[in-house]
Amino acid sequence: MADDNKTTNATSTAKPAAAEPTKAAAPAEAKPAAKAPAKPRTVKAPTIRRPAVRRTAVKAAAPAAAAKETSLKEVSLDDPSLYINRDISWIEFDRKVLETAMDPEIPLLNRVLFLSIFYNNLDEFFMVRVMNVQRQARSGAEPTGPDKMPPARQLSEIRRKVTEILEEAENLWIDTLKPELENKGIRFSKYSALNAAQKKEMNRYFDEDIFPVLTPQAVDKGRPFPMISNTSLNFVMELEAIESGISVKNRFARLKCPNNVPRFLFVSNKDNTVTPDLSYATTEGVIVLTEDLIGNRLNTLFPGYKVKSQGLFRITRNTDGEIEEDEADDLLSAVRDYVEQRRFGSIVRVEIEKGMPQRLQDFLYEHLDLHPNQFYRCRVPLAFSEFGRMMKIDRSSLKYPSDHPKTPKAFEQGRNCFDEIRKRDILVYHPYDSFNCVLEFLKQAALDPNVVAIKQTLYRCGSDSPVAKALLEARRRGKQVTAVVELKARFDEEQNINWAEEMERNGVNVVYGFAGLKIHAKLCFVVRREKGKLERYTHIGSGNYNAASAKIYTDLGLFTANKDINDDVQDLFNVMTGYGVVNHYRKLLVSPHTLRPGITKLIRREIDQHKKHGNGHIIIKCNQLVDYEMVKVLYEASRAGVKIECIVRGICSLRPGLPGVSDTITVRSIVGRLLEHARIYYFHNNGDEEMYFGSADLMTRNLNGRIEVLTPLLQENLRNNVMNQIVIPQLKDNIHAWVMNSDGSYTKLQPKKDETVYDSQEEIAKKLNLMKK
Repeated sequence: MADDNKTTNATSTAKPAAAEPTKAAAPAEAKPAAKAPAKPRTVKAPTIRRPAVRRTAVKAAAPAAAAKETSLKEVSLDDPSLYINRDISWIEFDRKVLETAMDPEIPLLNRVLFLSIFYNNLDEFFMVRVMNVQRQARSGAEPTGPDKMPPARQLSEIRRKVTEILEEAENLWIDTLKPELENKGIRFSKYSALNAAQKKEMNRYFDEDIFPVLTPQAVDKGRPFPMISNTSLNFVMELEAIESGISVKNRFARLKCPNNVPRFLFVSNKDNTVTPDLSYATTEGVIVLTEDLIGNRLNTLFPGYKVKSQGLFRITRNTDGEIEEDEADDLLSAVRDYVEQRRFGSIVRVEIEKGMPQRLQDFLYEHLDLHPNQFYRCRVPLAFSEFGRMMKIDRSSLKYPSDHPKTPKAFEQGRNCFDEIRKRDILVYHPYDSFNCVLEFLKQAALDPNVVAIKQTLYRCGSDSPVAKALLEARRRGKQVTAVVELKARFDEEQNINWAEEMERNGVNVVYGFAGLKIHAKLCFVVRREKGKLERYTHIGSGNYNAASAKIYTDLGLFTANKDINDDVQDLFNVMTGYGVVNHYRKLLVSPHTLRPGITKLIRREIDQHKKHGNGHIIIKCNQLVDYEMVKVLYEASRAGVKIECIVRGICSLRPGLPGVSDTITVRSIVGRLLEHARIYYFHNNGDEEMYFGSADLMTRNLNGRIEVLTPLLQENLRNNVMNQIVIPQLKDNIHAWVMNSDGSYTKLQPKKDETVYDSQEEIAKKLNLMKK
């Protein structure tokens, strides 16, 4: 979802994860990716064709009388009717991703990518959120969220809304995207439709590359129904004996489709060769799904039997388990145990292919012991989230143009970046500004003999992390290197454990974070000896130190030598690696101690300034806005007349535009080719403006349960450039923007007849220069 889960949003291609989600669309903080824009598309307004946008109301948990203006002016801000249920809001977010895939103006393969992200997000939603609601509903628990929606009703709404959007998604693939791919020469074929020569080659490929790794599993009195791992593709089969002398004529079995064999096979029409490399998928062949090939060769696995009936199914398990941090000898062992156990968490959902015989369905019902409403019948291939791999097809005309990120001058070859940072703060915005500037900062720190120490937080390293490699190189060159590795980054735990152990083996001082707190702050701290004394340099970001996701996530990064900020970062690293509580920082807002009161104080100050001067203005750009106390204080600001503009990518519990409560609040969401991931907080303050950015969303977990950092932008030109080059363009977007209605639904903006098309991501790509004076 994934937040920094890989749910994140419309352009996240990471597997569940995210979501850091959400994950352009994680939602989950990933966790599949559309590329950053290079040259803007020129689209004339009259030619814009958009799919019809459904405006589905999210019903409030309290009576509809709360919608009346007279009552709302007097209603308590604790009234549940003022808050949107977070899980229902999440579904509305994923609906935006789906409807982006419906947009005919988006290149065809990118539309397939958006559809795969929709399914990936939905997988993560079930893995992370739904089991808790199921448990509450079964136990008759009281509502827990500020909206006070009863769990049973919430579960019913989830089922209804998910079923609705799944039907739309399936229709999109069957009726639109698949036929359009075929028109462009990208064709899917069933094994049964191949010619004899192609079948022969496919059979050879099966015998040599797939058959040896298959493990059929019988189900009978002596061999119970096996444990099914999370999100794996499986066959369930009924077998019939064909050899004489077999006493039991009918058997049941299960077969897992291995996750280490290719999902897509390209079969040439010319020489019938079979290759798992989708870059070869041209008009001169067809694509066959591996499970279709396996399904047609099942009889080879059961000598003496024939497969009487078969069907595919896929299980989604709960992954939102608890790590027993307090009872474990060390956090590393606790996380490792948790990762292993998560593969077999409680079953939340079962997907079955349409047409599965009823006898096999009954067999699954019996052995999985689930409620019928946990089963979903699918008309599209199961595990559709994997169809994002079709972006590997070498058809540039069916994708967004390649991006060409800029490298800031301070990080160009031959320049000493520390000299440049010492002169002034440097602000960058990825992926428009290349992430290579961060890697260059680390590379120079690793190689520079004057650098004596590097301290780094790592939340989602990635499988091939140049950041981790730079830290290893720095240690090999004798520098003091400390890596604060967050082992509990959902769905990235194993990769983080592997990097942590490798760095520890090579002498890096590795700290595994806090019990009870996730370390989500994005910090790199460099200590350098200059003219006989130690100087310090800091990088603070809003996104992970992950070179892959930095190509598709929009994130701000600040390089600074500011003394107060460096003192704060130095103190915070000592807290993270040692013991101590810091209740006051000079410039930074740091959760869990100073961020919530700091933001609240800034909002209340804006209320006071508006009462005096009438010009109160707050702008919030974040991924999620769900914390009850934060929404409540924003309602207070709106009642006082403060203008509040929110750009919220994902979940939003706030209801904008309610008379007497949130008249002055607007909420919009940008869902485009890039995943909007930066968090920006702006306060007008009667002209003495303040702006913060960093890693924290307005979620309870970010404010109370994590170490997060927001840093102020102290230089006026940087604040102005962020406002004019990033924030204002997103407030003007009429192509990728969705405006939230007070009932929780969204309306997609479209250019009016005489209005100029305004794509904020393209405008940013054209004009971005955050160092402009």
